[in-house]
Amino acid sequence: MDAIDRKILAELQRDGRVSITDLASRIGLSISPTHRRLRDLETSGVIRGYRALVDPEALGLSFEALVFVTMKQEDRETLLAFERALAAIPHVLQAQRLFGDPDYLIRVRTRDLAAYAELEDDTLAALPGVQRLNSTLVMKQVVTDRAIPTAAPN
Repeated sequence: MDAIDRKILAELQRDGRVSITDLASRIGLSISPTHRRLRDLETSGVIRGYRALVDPEALGLSFEALVFVTMKQEDRETLLAFERALAAIPHVLQAQRLFGDPDYLIRVRTRDLAAYAELEDDTLAALPGVQRLNSTLVMKQVVTDRAIPTAAPN
């Protein structure tokens, strides 16, 4: 990955709908090499995809919670079953396995507190291997959807 690839990534994170012509102009290359580099970044998996950033409140999903999950069993089969089941829940926006306690951090969006309580009681608590759930309600978004830094690592 060189400086030009990093410029391409920075520009696409600012505007994922930029035309190849505008992208080439912004990074200082002609269209053909820009297109080739873009295709290589996509093929290699550096660029994982494209999507629109949607305002969750516009869809009526104004309630957000962070859920810490402690597992009662941590054998491979249980963890894989838990992760598969978790991935199938649409209101789970992010899930991360952690070192130490708790075992997982989950970010959830729902309509309101009642909808969240139902999701926690009926779905999250029933997932394979779950011992305990601790929830923290999000008061305010401070930094969201930040672009990945593209500067070369030190």
